[in-house]
Amino acid sequence: MSQRFQGTKDYVATDDLKIAVNAAIALERPLLIKGEPGTGKTVLAYEVAKALGAPLITWHIKSTTKAHQGLYEYDAVTRLRDSQLGEEKVKDVKNYIKRGKLWEAFDAPARPVLLIDEIDKADIEFPNDLLQELDRMEFYVYETDETIKAAVRPVVLITSNNEKELPDAFLRRCFFHYIKFPDEETMNAIVEVHYPGIKQKLVAEALKIFYDMRKVPGLKKKPSTSELLDWLKLLMVEDIDADTLRENDPSRLVPPLHGALLKNEQDVHLVERLAFLARRDTAPRTN
Repeated sequence: MSQRFQGTKDYVATDDLKIAVNAAIALERPLLIKGEPGTGKTVLAYEVAKALGAPLITWHIKSTTKAHQGLYEYDAVTRLRDSQLGEEKVKDVKNYIKRGKLWEAFDAPARPVLLIDEIDKADIEFPNDLLQELDRMEFYVYETDETIKAAVRPVVLITSNNEKELPDAFLRRCFFHYIKFPDEETMNAIVEVHYPGIKQKLVAEALKIFYDMRKVPGLKKKPSTSELLDWLKLLMVEDIDADTLRENDPSRLVPPLHGALLKNEQDVHLVERLAFLARRDTAPRTN
């Protein structure tokens, strides 16, 4: 398989992101990707796998996830119950070991892409608990007295939403890249990938409103790329054109179908208030 990532027809990758992916592959280090939610961190792993022709293994992290679950889990309770029932399979402990995502990646016949998604959701010790396994690409299974070693070193992508700081020892072992929020030119390219042939006037007007909204001070959650794409889809479904966007709100702050962009009531109230003040300030005065 090719070992260089050049982006794909479905994913607009900036030059610095391509460099980061290829550097991590060359160094055989995990690529730690940070960025605002909705900037395509998780999707990147899918596109890297597609571009490299590699199988993708995904490990979505939750607040309750423990590092050992990525290696394996031993189901002692079921084994005990089966022994009481006189089950034959009790004799082989391997019947009670569930392989984790790292084991799956280490056992893959072709070099896989392993996505460890939203690592910052887990306990603070979680990243440190994986250091040795990610470094050596092997781990020991006590119950069966065997060492599981990666046949080929997987391409490891790790995403973080910056919900908590990651340990220094972990960071030292990663190649790091922060996905900047796309500028208007990049966003135009992203929109074109998702909606080929969309009317440029609509996109231009929608982008003005979108970026104005992101600049509003005090927003709890700024609208992201994925929310812009949802909003544009709704605008097309409802047949709302660029002129309607302009007419509905000259201040460009409360657009139609803004529920696709704003995700909590505080932000809606804030934007509505600012729009009201902007309209009041621009309204013609009568003597």
